[in-house]
Amino acid sequence: MVIKNVTIAGGGVLGSQIAFQTAYCGFDVTIWLRSEGSIERAQPKLDRLKEIYLSTMEAMKTNPQAYCRGFTDKTELSDEEINQLKEKVENAYENIKLTTSYQDAAEDADLIIEAIAEDPQQKIAFYQELSKYMPEKTILVTNSSTLLPSAFAEYTGREEKYLALHFANEIWRNNTAEVMGQPKTKQEYYDEIVSFAQDINMVPLKLKKEQPGYILNSMLVPFLSAAEALYANEVADPETIDKTWMLATGAPNGPFRILDVVGLTTAYNIVIMNPEAKDPTTTPGKIAAKLKEKIDAGKTGINAGEGFYKYD
Repeated sequence: MVIKNVTIAGGGVLGSQIAFQTAYCGFDVTIWLRSEGSIERAQPKLDRLKEIYLSTMEAMKTNPQAYCRGFTDKTELSDEEINQLKEKVENAYENIKLTTSYQDAAEDADLIIEAIAEDPQQKIAFYQELSKYMPEKTILVTNSSTLLPSAFAEYTGREEKYLALHFANEIWRNNTAEVMGQPKTKQEYYDEIVSFAQDINMVPLKLKKEQPGYILNSMLVPFLSAAEALYANEVADPETIDKTWMLATGAPNGPFRILDVVGLTTAYNIVIMNPEAKDPTTTPGKIAAKLKEKIDAGKTGINAGEGFYKYD
């Protein structure tokens, strides 16, 4: 099978990144969104990604350290070659299509990447409606951060062609793609997704079995949760927690800066899956309340211009 037409369902932090990177690598890309309001919220993310790609590429002309692995595997580039990459960015930006129509999103899709909220009921409803429009050829993958594909396979109408493809944030720089099947995934479709990941300049990381959180989030979520607990229990403020981590380990970012990149809505959706979060006296309950306060104020992270930190 040759994958050419790719639909990304969801225009959030990662959905917009996946769409832009896929279009940059020459695929025909459509983003499916729930409403016109969702389209209005997604477009600024694409505008921002265009500027990030172009400004980073321009910086590469004088600063080799600006190089990002998702742009190209060639590390030494002439100014002319960098300008050619910038043309690819412009083409990607101009050609991404946005729609609220299930039919338009699915009818000619070779691959659909689901990147909607970490809410099991929303995912089930999406898959059930989508299954009415997908052609037989379509491979369906989820970018869920923590949920297992086996929990949703029966709702997709194509269990053998359904698996997980999980990306890290800032995928143009942190170009990993974790590929994880579920018991009914056929090997040929697993292999297709590995090849697709390579075609969009990702490094495919092949999981041998299902694991909540995959490889990356199995390590990252406990780290972020520990930081959130320190904050929620008033042990220290986010700036001090970040400073502690950065000074003690040499890491470039602390957990709350990472949470701003991940997006506070995603972090909130993860913590409320813990039944203890319903009790406001528990640590998960306190974390959920702190995050909800930020979200209600519109401070959802870097894409909103403010989360735990302010961004220009």
